[in-house]
Amino acid sequence: MQICLKNQVAIVTGGSRGIGAAAVKLLAAAGARVVFSYRKAAVAARAVVDTSGAPAGNVIAVQANVAKMADAKRLVGEVVRRFGRVDILVANAGIWNADPAPIERLSERQWDEMIEVNLKGVYSVIRYAVPQMIRQHSGRIIVISSTAGQRGEAFHSHYGASKGGAISLVKGLAAELAPHGILVNCVAPGWVDTEMCTPVVRNRREFRKVLGTIPLRRLARPEEVAMPILFLASDMASYMTGEILNVNGGSVLCG
Repeated sequence: MQICLKNQVAIVTGGSRGIGAAAVKLLAAAGARVVFSYRKAAVAARAVVDTSGAPAGNVIAVQANVAKMADAKRLVGEVVRRFGRVDILVANAGIWNADPAPIERLSERQWDEMIEVNLKGVYSVIRYAVPQMIRQHSGRIIVISSTAGQRGEAFHSHYGASKGGAISLVKGLAAELAPHGILVNCVAPGWVDTEMCTPVVRNRREFRKVLGTIPLRRLARPEEVAMPILFLASDMASYMTGEILNVNGGSVLCG
């Protein structure tokens, strides 16, 4: 059975590269009209539009920093004005820093930036998409978290806290929004072969350590995370809400 999202409208935050770009392309291939945000990477965003294979006007890039409430409001407002609805929201935009940040040296600036982008950026876009979904009495919200949000991550505690907060937000909103026909779920990837992980991949010693924690002994491809996102956006997941879908090659074995 093929997934079909024809006539549905999707928003993907952080869609210019990595998991976000793969999700944009898969959602568009399934027939959805997709608007994705990017913060700075205009050239990469244009490349996603050009290589999506979608009809003209069905994949649109919008510059927005969803960690800023005004930008998140503008992004959602533009989608509603253009298409009249929001069926799917993929809250994907996020950051990570390969440099160790021991708690005794973790600065206020580092903490604030991580929480602002990875947690507030999820809250902000959901905050403005939900009223439209409530009017429709339907919607799918898919938040991208991380294995770090489940088990924590030594020397990256601020990252783990931001991703753990996103998981708790999903669980709270799943119960809150279910009466409105809105399903809220989470995808929690492990290590993925994206630009974000390049510093670790280039460090042969660190890379061997990472592979040693993954039973499948390789990183995920972005498409291997985007496919579960597509599943959660489809009718195949019509009775799932508040779920954390783990895509980690067996590195974190949790129910």
